[in-house]
Amino acid sequence: MPDLGSMTRFTTFAAAGALTLVSFILIFTWSGWFVLPFALFAALTGMGIYDVTQIKHSILRNYPVLGHMRFFFEGIRPEIRQYLIESDQDEEPFSRDSRSLVYQRAKGEEDSRPFGTRMRVYDAGYSWITHSVAPVHIHDFDFRTTIGGPQCSKPYSASLYNISAMSFGSLSANAIQALNTGAKLGGFAHDTGEGSVSRYHKAGGGDLIYQLASGYFGSRAADGSFDPDKFRETASLEQIKMIELKLSQGAKPGHGGMLPASKITPEIAEARGVPMGKDCVSPAAHSAFSTPIEMMEFIGRLRELSGGKPVGFKLCIGHRREFMCMVKAMLETSITPDFIVVDGTEGGTGAAPVEFSNHVGMPMIEGLTFVHNTLRGAGLRDKIKIGAAGKVVSAFDIARALALGADWCNSARGYMFAIGCIQAQACHTNHCPVGVATQDKTRMRALDVGHKSERVARFHRNTMEALGEMTGAAGLHHPSDFLPHHMMLRQGDKSMVEAKDVYGYLPEGYLLDDDAEDFNGNKNRWSRARAETFAPVEQI
Repeated sequence: MPDLGSMTRFTTFAAAGALTLVSFILIFTWSGWFVLPFALFAALTGMGIYDVTQIKHSILRNYPVLGHMRFFFEGIRPEIRQYLIESDQDEEPFSRDSRSLVYQRAKGEEDSRPFGTRMRVYDAGYSWITHSVAPVHIHDFDFRTTIGGPQCSKPYSASLYNISAMSFGSLSANAIQALNTGAKLGGFAHDTGEGSVSRYHKAGGGDLIYQLASGYFGSRAADGSFDPDKFRETASLEQIKMIELKLSQGAKPGHGGMLPASKITPEIAEARGVPMGKDCVSPAAHSAFSTPIEMMEFIGRLRELSGGKPVGFKLCIGHRREFMCMVKAMLETSITPDFIVVDGTEGGTGAAPVEFSNHVGMPMIEGLTFVHNTLRGAGLRDKIKIGAAGKVVSAFDIARALALGADWCNSARGYMFAIGCIQAQACHTNHCPVGVATQDKTRMRALDVGHKSERVARFHRNTMEALGEMTGAAGLHHPSDFLPHHMMLRQGDKSMVEAKDVYGYLPEGYLLDDDAEDFNGNKNRWSRARAETFAPVEQI
């Protein structure tokens, strides 16, 4: 009995061949108009011949011509899911509800919702803010925190919601300028990302946080090491208000990177201080220091070279003992950073290995709680401000982070949505459909700097207003008054707890008190930490 399945696999190919022959005959016997069908069917036949002879794709060898449909639908699968299949609450990685909220606030449109919440309020994981029967009416929504410890001579009054690190090179020139111009209009800060300060940052005129990563871009010697004179020159720019030493980022902690020479444009080379025609390497680790004490001394040096501007560092928490090594080095050297930014593993990037995005690094909430309580345990919390980053796009996201120990929040993708990002997830392809994450000048032309900068400022303003309304509803006068007991968490279908029972503040100085209780093994971890090395005590 014939194998019908094997026969039908080649039906499309055979049909294309037959129609090619028929249309060829009809060109001479009926009408010259058949040249167009002939060209189409001949192309399909040629495709089929190639498919059955190539060796890379088994599907095409077994299903010539027809197999291309599989690759076509696979190519548009993300769009089909986003537009037709995903529910409004599916986080892939941001839900439609979250994106719509940003779009509405950025455009100044109505962001209210009829008919009640669509969230599953009785499912585990749901959380909410407790409100007061005596709400407070807040008039001024320009919420700020002063960053700058006792060793800082130029403290900065920062907004509670700023633009997180995104480099020029990862984002287009128009995107960078729109973000920074929006920051100028709204009176908040814009982190440069590790790609240093570009001409487009400067054109916007907004406040900058200069990020210094392992590649030392903008402060780089010819051999890739740190150059203090170049750093002093860059850090002296009036636009730069703070310096952020990047240890790791949430999306790919512990992972370096390389920008191939083919992608380095003259403008990128100018901003980073790297030559054209050579691969630009960002090592996984810093070369300017290798121990916790050296790290603190480097931070002190950066503060001095910058003329007293706030200097801090950013990291995603990995080995908790290593962060305690840094804190011990602060105590031993008496050098403290002015701030620490905690980035969660849910943070974004242009591209990262899947294993790193999914399975390396601590989520923001746990990382933030750990950093906050470690500083409290060492008696340093009042000297160091904490920023938090990781999928923070709504007023509730900010309120939750503040309640759990943050002093302010940063957002990257929230502000990307504000300038038109549609979550196409093509950031690494240079084919961003809206001109945000691309260096293609024809694509970035779609992003109008003037219009999008107004959206950035409007998104910030409306989010701060929403945060103020939540703060007042809780009976508080400022978002910094949020504490863990203002949040409730549902742990199971029938149980709820205050956030303080899960993410509570630990006692001041408990790590330094031999008689204090050991919380979650922190004192044991503290005993194994050394200011002289990041290595475990058993390897010393």
